[in-house]
Amino acid sequence: MITINSLDINALIASYLWCFTRIMGLIAIAPLYGNQGIPATVKVLLGALLSAIVAPGLPPIAYADPMSLSGMLILAQQFLIGLAMGFAMRLIFTAVELAGELASMTMGLGFASFFDPQSQGRTAAISSLLSLLTLLVYLASNLHLALLSALVDSFISVPITSSPIGVSAFRLIAGWGGRIFSAGVQLSLPVVAALLIVNMALAVLSRAAPQLNLFGVGFPVTLSVGLLMLAFALPYLALPLDRMFADGFGMIRQLTAALPKT
Repeated sequence: MITINSLDINALIASYLWCFTRIMGLIAIAPLYGNQGIPATVKVLLGALLSAIVAPGLPPIAYADPMSLSGMLILAQQFLIGLAMGFAMRLIFTAVELAGELASMTMGLGFASFFDPQSQGRTAAISSLLSLLTLLVYLASNLHLALLSALVDSFISVPITSSPIGVSAFRLIAGWGGRIFSAGVQLSLPVVAALLIVNMALAVLSRAAPQLNLFGVGFPVTLSVGLLMLAFALPYLALPLDRMFADGFGMIRQLTAALPKT
């Protein structure tokens, strides 16, 4: 005869609840899954489905009452782990959006902005274009599935435990956040450098011909050169994006290595 007591029920609920929390932490912020255009109900159902698949295969978890202080701490820790993994990949899209902002401001398209459902704010037109292209590369390379695979593997490499997260994990996230600025400047460098040369040429032209309407001539020239350089640079954008995505998964592996194992 099979008997089930309250401790067994609490342990079963805790194993699913903590697994569900880590998965929802990633879904809340990861590219594609964390898009604000996806209803919250769909995200919760996706998290529940993944939890139902992953939880039965997890190694034994030390018992802790989900409603106790230790259980709440484990709950918060699992959410932070999933959030950190999704945030590491989200920063790549932020770097691309920064490159688009820099290019738009240099071209004079700073006023041309659209509503971005991801950030719930206004974003430049070039930034939206580069973000969509990056998302297409992300989907074409099946990196959204690779991210879920890395999340599932993290339950083995970083089992659910009550040990606190060390400072080294937060230091890794902070260092990875610094890549936003360097990667964004590097991606926008062809357009910015070309427009710098154009602006210098226009400055010399304005000194040579003061009667020339610089505002009437300069804006179409900078806009045309910026779009032309953007068209030349787009075919070569896949290589740096692949490298950035590889670095993003490398950062996820470093995070899982820095997190407590017992």
